[in-house]
Amino acid sequence: MRPIFLIIIIILVSLPMGFYGMYLYIAPALPEMSSLKKAPLLKPLQVYTADNQLIAEYGGKLSIPVEYKQIPPNFIHAFLAAEDSSFFEHSGISFKGLGRALSESVTGSDVQTGGSTITMQVAKNYYLSPERTLKRKLTEIFLARKIEQNLSKEDILSLYVNKIFLGKNAYGIAAAAKIYYNKSINELSIAQMAMIAGLPKAPSKYNPVVNPERALER
Repeated sequence: MRPIFLIIIIILVSLPMGFYGMYLYIAPALPEMSSLKKAPLLKPLQVYTADNQLIAEYGGKLSIPVEYKQIPPNFIHAFLAAEDSSFFEHSGISFKGLGRALSESVTGSDVQTGGSTITMQVAKNYYLSPERTLKRKLTEIFLARKIEQNLSKEDILSLYVNKIFLGKNAYGIAAAAKIYYNKSINELSIAQMAMIAGLPKAPSKYNPVVNPERALER
């Protein structure tokens, strides 16, 4: 047997074993899913009059929780097209997406599509730090699988659109609709929904108020 083939065989055998070994090491420390739906969202301090009229809000960060049934279908389609077109087909991980992201990093491509699914972003946004290490990325992958096994796709998508940072201190789509357009999500036009759906990868760069031309390109 030629040495090159032996090396390939060793690599093919070692990679799955190493991956499984990392899973056995990381899995016991993964958080329980029971608290995920109850995860607190950022809300401003609100002041009301005696007749329940809002007169003031204090706090730099805004989050307005919405349920899946409240999200317009066009808004869902816009986010899936921009972030994770195979969301309802995959099981939390897109190896095609991870491979594409790795290829773009190696080749220095100007267009960075990213390799994280919406489920992986939920894992990252609710549980993980922003550090860039192999262990943290593997934890994100394993946690995404655990989320998929315990929650419905609709629940996962709701968690995502309620927590995602969309610039200008807006966390979640309802907050973004209010801050950018002073509307509820059901009052947005399709174009405005598409604008907000294009924000997650670079909220400052694609801010429709500060950089309307870049937002349109996105």
